[in-house]
Amino acid sequence: MRLLKVATCNLNQWAMDFDCNLKHIKESITRAKEAGAVIRLGPELEITGYGCEDHFLELDTINHAWECLKEILLGDWTDGILCSIGMPIIKGSERYNCQVLCFNRKIVMIRPKMWLANDGNYRELRWFTTWKQKDQLVEFQLPPEISKALSQTSVPFGYGYIQFLDTAVAAETCEELFTPIPPHTELALNGVEVFLNASGSHHQLRKLDIRLRAFIGATHTRGGVYMYSNHQGCDGGRLYYDGCCCVVVNGEVVAQGSQFSLKDVEVVVAQADLDAVASLRGSISSFQEQASCKTKVSSVAVPYNICQPFNLKILLSSPQKIMYHSPEEEIAFGPGCWLWDYLRRSGASGFLLPLSGGADSSSVAAIVGCMCQLVVKEIGNGDEQVKADAIRIGNYTDGQFPTDSKEFAKRIFYTVYMGSENSSEATKMRAKVLADEIGSWHLDVCIDGVVSSLLSLFQTLTGKRPRYKVDGGSNVENLGLQNIQARIRMVLAFMLASLLPWVHNKRGFYLVLGSSNVDEALRGYLTKYDCSAADINPIGSISKQDLRKFLQWAADHLGYSSLAEIEAAPPTAELEPIRSNYSQLDEVDMGMTYEELSVYGRLRKIFCCGPVSMFKNLCYKWGARLTPLEVADKVKHFFKYYSINRHKMTVLTPSYHAESYSPEDNRFDLRQFLYNARWPYQFRKIDELVKELDGDKVAFKDSGDHEKLGATAGVGGMGVVAAASSDPKAGH
Repeated sequence: MRLLKVATCNLNQWAMDFDCNLKHIKESITRAKEAGAVIRLGPELEITGYGCEDHFLELDTINHAWECLKEILLGDWTDGILCSIGMPIIKGSERYNCQVLCFNRKIVMIRPKMWLANDGNYRELRWFTTWKQKDQLVEFQLPPEISKALSQTSVPFGYGYIQFLDTAVAAETCEELFTPIPPHTELALNGVEVFLNASGSHHQLRKLDIRLRAFIGATHTRGGVYMYSNHQGCDGGRLYYDGCCCVVVNGEVVAQGSQFSLKDVEVVVAQADLDAVASLRGSISSFQEQASCKTKVSSVAVPYNICQPFNLKILLSSPQKIMYHSPEEEIAFGPGCWLWDYLRRSGASGFLLPLSGGADSSSVAAIVGCMCQLVVKEIGNGDEQVKADAIRIGNYTDGQFPTDSKEFAKRIFYTVYMGSENSSEATKMRAKVLADEIGSWHLDVCIDGVVSSLLSLFQTLTGKRPRYKVDGGSNVENLGLQNIQARIRMVLAFMLASLLPWVHNKRGFYLVLGSSNVDEALRGYLTKYDCSAADINPIGSISKQDLRKFLQWAADHLGYSSLAEIEAAPPTAELEPIRSNYSQLDEVDMGMTYEELSVYGRLRKIFCCGPVSMFKNLCYKWGARLTPLEVADKVKHFFKYYSINRHKMTVLTPSYHAESYSPEDNRFDLRQFLYNARWPYQFRKIDELVKELDGDKVAFKDSGDHEKLGATAGVGGMGVVAAASSDPKAGH
């Protein structure tokens, strides 16, 4: 037997905070060494933080990374342990995203990333260059101050692996695993048994299994010990890096870290028998044949043994059941942890939420309540950093600290019901009951006086006073009156957030939380600069359907039972007067259901459908219940309002990223915001297709259950794209 103990980790790094990041790296190495590990893997770009973005273009960022690495190497951190440390490096005139492999106070090898993440939320090619010389390792001249400090002038640089006396180890960085021909396939044929994947992977609902399946697949038929390390937390932007560091041996997960946590450092250790890897490879004839004619990969010899012989005192790690969270738990814990990182790092003293008593703002309130529960739980588990942060933010004195989530919420969470003459007693009461369950400091404000003053000012200026549609007003008047209420609430929310701490003799300021969901953003069903305009929004990339399921879950699992009644109530903005024969409803206002919006969103973003492609796919999907003409009308209606309202995405509140069809304009969904909303060419093409299809007749008369046909073997259905447009798991 060749017994090898390895350690990987989740680190909560903060972009450009080198002191914070270096502290976490050192702590993770210390814990790994205390556990007896001889390999320690850290996340991608861990010294600088992954989310530095254009700071990577600054020479200071590169220099500070070298300074931090020097501090690690001058101490005893790497004595007897191979440490893979992520940082940016400039070689010649190119900048590379690198894993620096260190052992016994020396740099053994520098491995630049060969395939960069450059879609969705990622723009690595903006800052880094891909390493293209796969055939050899080259010598890299270390910076003078590093060379002098380490008594080492150069180091092998490029694609290769480290050959110890008893095993071979190689790096494979994040995106490289997901390429059509990942490096580990070739490295395995060259005898590499241990793979180090340093990553910077963000959370997205229902996507963890894709990542884990990739690790499992990498070693299931090739054998190997696959180590994965990731960031965990908010490092300064919209993404939450969701940890889940793990170790996989021959296709079996033997160690797994948490996906969501308030911890700054989490180290996971596993003990593997490398003879099991050799045995698996030796039993597969095709592996032997391909290995015999492999392309040789360069290596760096390190004359040390890192494995232990057979010893019954050393227990081996066994396969374990993979831990997956339900989507409802992901919504609770992901945004909850993200909010905590943002709060403790922003210098704010708490949050303020306009709480309407509706599903969206109640979801945000529940997430803050969950955050408070997580903080109290982690303090109970002995986390001194969480405790110190909570004492500072909650302004505790005399040795006190949070022991009850409701009491903690009272200190750091304001909720405000801003009612008007159009608000109902039902929503007012729901908001109050939920605030009591969570423990927030709740205010009830009537905005009618401010609305009336503005309308009087408008009447003085113009001689006219707008009326609601139900009172005989035009659509323009009706919309204007709704927008006045919405924007007053935004102004009031920011005023209260800045001044209420002063009123209550507290330090600092409160962050205003937004509560618009991804479907409403996609449709533009929000007022520009209303309560959707906030400091941050934890649900801005979560669908209405997922939020409703979350409310049901939270009612049972978070102890906020009033959420069940909130979830059951029909969504309404309550911006128009309620009459016996009229009550404003969101889906009626939008002219489409939330379920339809999710379908449109997936087709538009995930499957890259323009109006014509969307029409064609929806003809298959809805062809059993809608005529082509009706499908055409729906597609045109969506694209009309999507394009009219696209400008709102340019000022969308920074939102937690969770959904693959998010229309967020900052980096994820880059499109114009001035459209010809008539789409004359595309809509004309749709009209021509409708005419060809005899558009006033249902296409699939004999199949009332047409939407399920795609899953029936041997039966013609709607196709992959149309079928997946209703699947919440669709997307990258």
